[in-house]
Amino acid sequence: MTLSPVEFNTALQSGTTTERALALFDSLPPVDLAFMTGRWRGAGFPTGHPMDGLLEAANWYGKDFVDPDWVHPLLFQDGSGKIFKVAPNPTLMDWVLRLPIPKNNALQPVVSGFSTLLKTDEPKARLRMMEHRGQVSATMIYDHLPIHDVFRKVNDNTVLGLMDYRKFPQPFFFVLRREVPQPPQ
Repeated sequence: MTLSPVEFNTALQSGTTTERALALFDSLPPVDLAFMTGRWRGAGFPTGHPMDGLLEAANWYGKDFVDPDWVHPLLFQDGSGKIFKVAPNPTLMDWVLRLPIPKNNALQPVVSGFSTLLKTDEPKARLRMMEHRGQVSATMIYDHLPIHDVFRKVNDNTVLGLMDYRKFPQPFFFVLRREVPQPPQ
């Protein structure tokens, strides 16, 4: 399954099914560790997953891959637009995912308050080449969560991410766009 840029953006805006997202993910080529280096802006790829909209409601910015052993998996933006790094907290994540939390702008002040308490400058994940769904691709491994984010190449500046989280039977999808676009190779 190959989507044109317009079809990809339509799916990103209006959503799709988990089955179609998996078919798209499986059709995309893998990426290596060097490809992922840099800061990436994130956006959800809605599929009806319980986490759809949650990151956006929390003012999620994206991810920063300094090198394979120095990864900031969660970047958020404060009310003034400043980007900060957050240490993922397993207990807080379990609590947030169990409650019926509104996924809209009303949540931003509450989540921003929690997020600022979890600020860090230390890396909280690593990047390794791992096999998932039959292909070896760059995969982000959280230090303290049973989560692997697997990446596949949409184009030179965009990847589709699949979050494989032990506590969810279906994957969560998201898109990362390179903050400073690289020239086509």
